[in-house]
Amino acid sequence: MLSFFKDYKIFAIVFGLISIIIIAIIYNTLNVYQPLPIYQPTMVSTELVDSTIQHQKKYHKIADFSFTNQNGKTITQNDYKDKIYVADFFFTTCRTICPIMTSHMADIQKEILDDDQVMLLSHSVTPEIDSVAQLKRYAIKKGVNDKKWNLVTGDKKAIYKMARKSYLAVKDNGDGGPFDMVHTENFMLIDKKKQIRGFYDGTNTDDIDRLLEDIQILKQE
Repeated sequence: MLSFFKDYKIFAIVFGLISIIIIAIIYNTLNVYQPLPIYQPTMVSTELVDSTIQHQKKYHKIADFSFTNQNGKTITQNDYKDKIYVADFFFTTCRTICPIMTSHMADIQKEILDDDQVMLLSHSVTPEIDSVAQLKRYAIKKGVNDKKWNLVTGDKKAIYKMARKSYLAVKDNGDGGPFDMVHTENFMLIDKKKQIRGFYDGTNTDDIDRLLEDIQILKQE
């Protein structure tokens, strides 16, 4: 009888330890996945958001667009349909943060080169300078893969509207001009539903690493 209880005690201890381990594994597994936020205008600094939508709390999505890329091709939202993509704003003659941002975007391109779910999109904030020919020269110089990364130009008013009302990404230059803008270092992560899921400092390598990790999180959704 004593032997039975002794054996039962050992069994209970072992079973208890195994249960604790299993529970810990399940808990850690469930906590690995943390959904990314869905950014709304109210969650972003007001200096980056058009005044007409600053109080919008939900349902924000990237609007339809039509621009021209480095190959003279018209690029619309259909080219990014059912894609995760990283967007930013730049200009080819920038000598400050743009070269760093472009270099980091090229690093992202390397990581997603064989990933059919992910693309890149860079908008020029000086379309009067960044013609198709200028963008093409820049694309060649920076190693842009045409299948993964579009550098786009177009109507300045349309680009300004996308920057301020869709991507919540650039500042008004403050001089009273209706469509003048100061681009920021922001990279925006857009999901397959055209929602903003992250903002990242395009000049910061740690943020680029975080962006790449967040892309993998989005792919699990």
